[in-house]
Amino acid sequence: MSERCFVGLGSNQADPAAQIERACEAISRLPQVMLRARSSLYSSAPLGPQDQPSYINAVAMIDTRLQPEALLDALQAIEQQQGRLRKAERWGPRTLDLDILLLGNRVIDTPRLQVPHYHMHARPFVLYPLAELNAQLVMPDGTPLSDLLLACPAEGIEPIADSAQTYC
Repeated sequence: MSERCFVGLGSNQADPAAQIERACEAISRLPQVMLRARSSLYSSAPLGPQDQPSYINAVAMIDTRLQPEALLDALQAIEQQQGRLRKAERWGPRTLDLDILLLGNRVIDTPRLQVPHYHMHARPFVLYPLAELNAQLVMPDGTPLSDLLLACPAEGIEPIADSAQTYC
């Protein structure tokens, strides 16, 4: 049985919008994964060090039959194929960042994976694209996405017009 999953996408290196498009294409080719839609692209200032380019962010909606860590492995392989180098520096520049935001109603807390994604409740570049895909979404703890949006203004993010994608 497949589960609905939302994946955060971000890039600020090597043509970020193209990085996100290539990542969506790669996700759509994963076995046991069906890419359903991708939000509009959003531009936002980087977290952490400010001496790096702005990020382009989006959220993809998929249905998957993969187990959580198998999905994480597949997403990390896509990051590597697109030039991602994992460094000790947190929030530094990167060609591609793919994060499992939500996976059904699961709550996962392992050394490798935390779902819902930590701090997503405070990141407008995650919440607003997520709302584009499903404004009625409810978090696993019962909190409506609309409540999270009220507590997290859209300051600092700029939508890139006409960039949403529906895949089926």
